[in-house]
Amino acid sequence: MTFNAFQVTKTDEGFERAVVTRDVADLPEGDVLIDVQYSSVNFKDALSVTGNPGVTRNFPHTPGIDAAGIVIESADASVPSGAEVVVIGFDLGMNTAGGFGQKVRVPSDWVVRRPEGLTLHESMILGTAGFTAAECIDKLESHGMTTESGPVLVTGATGGVGSVAVKLLSHLGYEVAAVTGKADKHNFLTSLGASEILSREEMMDGGKRPLLADRWGGVVDTVGGEMLFNAVKSLRYGCSLAACGLVGGADIPATVFPFLLRHVNILGIDSVELPLAEKRRIWNRLADEWKLDLGDLEEALTFDTLSDALDRILAGQMVGRGVLHHS
Repeated sequence: MTFNAFQVTKTDEGFERAVVTRDVADLPEGDVLIDVQYSSVNFKDALSVTGNPGVTRNFPHTPGIDAAGIVIESADASVPSGAEVVVIGFDLGMNTAGGFGQKVRVPSDWVVRRPEGLTLHESMILGTAGFTAAECIDKLESHGMTTESGPVLVTGATGGVGSVAVKLLSHLGYEVAAVTGKADKHNFLTSLGASEILSREEMMDGGKRPLLADRWGGVVDTVGGEMLFNAVKSLRYGCSLAACGLVGGADIPATVFPFLLRHVNILGIDSVELPLAEKRRIWNRLADEWKLDLGDLEEALTFDTLSDALDRILAGQMVGRGVLHHS
């Protein structure tokens, strides 16, 4: 059984990308063989195709940390042949052949049955980025955030995590402030539900001060670095920031003042190794009371347009969610 796959190969000159024909027999061992219908495109995939060793070490490799499709073969009765399933995180697309191939084979404990209320297509408009946005909001609410807490700040708001976070927060009744460096995307963010748009420069102002005016009832931070801690310094008393990204840097210029004087929290968010039961719970929320109309977020991609989309993600030019359609 053969299939098409987007493959990255390491050469003396760097890393080359091509669509190749692969054989199912060459896939890694696993309990479940899946016919992939859709995969979403994430920042980690862009790191993989450029050879970032923190993501992918072994080449040639097929990236794609997300996959949604139909089970072809299974050794686990909980995910039988014919079942529609979603796989995100764990090692998929990192050092295990991923969703940019038309077939994947994975352990059954990576697999979630498609929740009723979401199509396979919708699950991949969300993908890891949308799931992470939901995970941030879920954790913020578990630490006390409500619509009465105050406006919620979203950094990197035009990206995958940020755009879903803005839309979902607005859907849930929150007042949303969005941070972006893209002056031409203000109307896009307003259409998602943002009531205030801040520039990157505004968010970087006041970096030398130990505290800033207390504005935010919660923060979804996709950026990291100095912007993250400026947001922490602007949290209202007892409120929290959910940290899920580091495109702006892994180091933060921190002091203890916000934590001691305003009783605030930084909440770490990981979607990769999150236990499967928790993944099911959040997918079910996204399929039920958090269900969104996602059409305005999608950029449909094919194997022919995938490489360009990955370059745009690295350059910070992708808006919303890129979704690879396998047929």
